[in-house]
Amino acid sequence: AIIAAIAIPNLLNAKMAGNEAAAVSSLRTLSTVCEQSRNRDLTGAYPADLAELGTENYIDSTFAAAIASTSAKSGYFFTYSVDGSTWSCKASPASTSDGGLYFMVDQSGVIYKSDSDLAVDALTGVGTGVWNPIQ
Repeated sequence: AIIAAIAIPNLLNAKMAGNEAAAVSSLRTLSTVCEQSRNRDLTGAYPADLAELGTENYIDSTFAAAIASTSAKSGYFFTYSVDGSTWSCKASPASTSDGGLYFMVDQSGVIYKSDSDLAVDALTGVGTGVWNPIQ
């Protein structure tokens, strides 16, 4: 029982750290493929949604479908939005046991983190927290 009391919290923390690293990796991939898709588009437009990137085989079907907590990829779901020549995508944990941080990337390619879902969105300016750059 003593060993379990020590090991279980460590395993849960390792799972959360793995999920957070996977979310950052997914956002890094998204940043690259959004630019590739835009460069190949005849009108120079960013993709309308993650499903379009999945259809064009830029991302896998699991990532393309991870748009709600019920269809999360590695414990995170993704909220993608495009507004003309800008886009952003926020990665949110599906539950508090899946991750403790929120991540965001936009057309600049800079990945940000926040400990709150209420952080200020770079495109809309909505929120009460702060996004801190990590990469």
